[in-house]
Amino acid sequence: MSTLPNLFALLTALEQPHFRVAGVCAQTDPELFFPEKGEIDKVRHARQLCEACEVRDACREYAIERGEPFGIWGGTTADERRKIRAARRRAAA
Repeated sequence: MSTLPNLFALLTALEQPHFRVAGVCAQTDPELFFPEKGEIDKVRHARQLCEACEVRDACREYAIERGEPFGIWGGTTADERRKIRAARRRAAA
């Protein structure tokens, strides 16, 4: 019975992209990365943490590819990611 929680934790970790375990955000309050509109200080702080994160690029690409509509991912906001996706679509056309 005691192996069941460990197995669940392992399976959950395997479903996560590697950066979600290795990222700075994994050791930080997740609320910081999902600021409400107008919480500029939270956005600034989250971006600072992302700047120092070794998996920032993978995180950002994950959010761009999936169209993540909320939060700070890889140091980018949802609006910035939308602009990146639009620019990539234009470049590919």
